[in-house]
Amino acid sequence: MRAVVLDAFGGPLEVREVPAPACPPHGVVLRVEATGVCRSDWHGWQGHDADITVPHVPGHELAGTVLEVGPEVRLWRVGDRVTVPFVSACGECDACLAGEQQVCERQTQPGFTHWGSFAEQVALHHADVNLVALPDALTAATAASLGCRFATAYRALTVHGRVRAGDWVAVHGCGGVGLSAVMIAAAGGARVLAVDVSEAALEAARAAGAEVLLDASTLDGPEAVAARIAELTDGGAHVSLDALGSPTTAVASMLGLRRRGRHVQVGLLVADHARTALPMDRVVGWELEIYGSHGMAAHEYPAMLEQVAAGVLRPDRLVTREIPLDDAPAALAAMGAPAVGAGMTVVLPRP
Repeated sequence: MRAVVLDAFGGPLEVREVPAPACPPHGVVLRVEATGVCRSDWHGWQGHDADITVPHVPGHELAGTVLEVGPEVRLWRVGDRVTVPFVSACGECDACLAGEQQVCERQTQPGFTHWGSFAEQVALHHADVNLVALPDALTAATAASLGCRFATAYRALTVHGRVRAGDWVAVHGCGGVGLSAVMIAAAGGARVLAVDVSEAALEAARAAGAEVLLDASTLDGPEAVAARIAELTDGGAHVSLDALGSPTTAVASMLGLRRRGRHVQVGLLVADHARTALPMDRVVGWELEIYGSHGMAAHEYPAMLEQVAAGVLRPDRLVTREIPLDDAPAALAAMGAPAVGAGMTVVLPRP
């Protein structure tokens, strides 16, 4: 099969022929119909994830058709159209038995623990626990956007943020996950304030439902951003997401909350920023709640898919570019640069 291969962290990415994946006994092999280009893939390419060994094929947001089924699989057949959370759970550890597969103790992740979906085929583990059937009306490109960014934003807001109609929700960083959060919060009746340094990203946030836009590049540091958020929301956000993942956006998100507000960390803080300093004096004094959000388990997808089917949520509007596999290396490299556009890029591995 053809795939995007990295041979050295930070080095060139090459599209070339590689062996097709073997089917796990408890898993499946998919023909990849679409796969999203996510900043997490860029982090993996740069060597920020200890699970990756080279040579390696990135890619973890995907949709496709089952080509091969392992002998231990009971629920899936060749020809099924499916997507999958970026965390493939084991289904047997304490976390899984508690229904929290997104933090499985023995999880696998395509594109990280094993070769991923920037390829014509991909192997997935523990299919009966992790696969999600796709409605016929949902295109592969739209489905591929769900597995990481959209589903993560959905759970961050509904489970951790507990967003209610009328709440102020601040979203820091309006890339794929941030725009997803804007759309989901606005669809639920929240008032959304979008923060970014890119005019294009802010305009995309407006189109997704943001009521107020804040250009952080015009302000001097996270304290100033937070103070402006407090002014614009009459005391601070009820819920705030750091959808980018940086010390600046994490601190601004926490300081921009009102008393007893809820901060959700969605963007990855990696490498030198993995143990970043946070304003714990404010957390204690204002009784703020802090959560991390690590995707969404397969069993939680139906509620989200119902809203997609009803047209309440329109993730298709966030997919702004579809490209062939040969263009994937350049698209992945662009994820490390300041945003010049907005929306999600999806790779279609086969013409």
